[in-house]
Amino acid sequence: MLNEFLFFFHLLLIVAFTIGALRLGKEALITWIALQAVLANLFVLKQIPLFSLQVTCCDIFILGVVLGLNLLQEYFGALYAKRAIFLSFASMLAFAVLSKIHLTYLPSMSDWSQGAYNTILSHSPRILLASLASFFIVQQFDVRFYGWLRRYFHGKYLSRRTTISLIVSQAIDTLLFTFLGLSGVIDHLVSIMVMSFFVKVIIAVCAASCTALFKKFLPVRSEEVA
Repeated sequence: MLNEFLFFFHLLLIVAFTIGALRLGKEALITWIALQAVLANLFVLKQIPLFSLQVTCCDIFILGVVLGLNLLQEYFGALYAKRAIFLSFASMLAFAVLSKIHLTYLPSMSDWSQGAYNTILSHSPRILLASLASFFIVQQFDVRFYGWLRRYFHGKYLSRRTTISLIVSQAIDTLLFTFLGLSGVIDHLVSIMVMSFFVKVIIAVCAASCTALFKKFLPVRSEEVA
């Protein structure tokens, strides 16, 4: 049960940091979104048992990115959400390039960290490209889909809109990344794909409920939304 406890604690932290960044303003929220994008790319290869199935550790960060983008669009408009996507994509690309440069340095005879860095940072080109491609495609879709939901529901029902947006976008993300990046690389592929989506649904429902409750204390001002 340790992983399950950590999972829900991790979820609360992601929501709390997202809300805290929102209170600080759009710049802080955009920075937090970009940081989570880099963390998701860093932790993607670690597999853990959760609810008796195998999942990767990056799922909760991807949901945090989508949640942050939805709140960014809700409070500040689609333009800033699109900027956050490009900044996050650029951050992921920069992290990948700089990591390769870091690994290329020849270590000294007394160095003990090169092997650990190599294990963590030397993602195969396939996984890196799959991560970048699925992230960019899914976030572009989510911004447009969430904007459509906002118009369809006339700006009401934030919890419902956020839940629908998170579930649909993460269904696409799960399919894309699993087959593009993990097929033939890790074991239990179907289990990871199904459980990954199941975990994302749980996160989506919990996160959407928290943000809808928070909106009562920080309502959107009409002049904020572009």
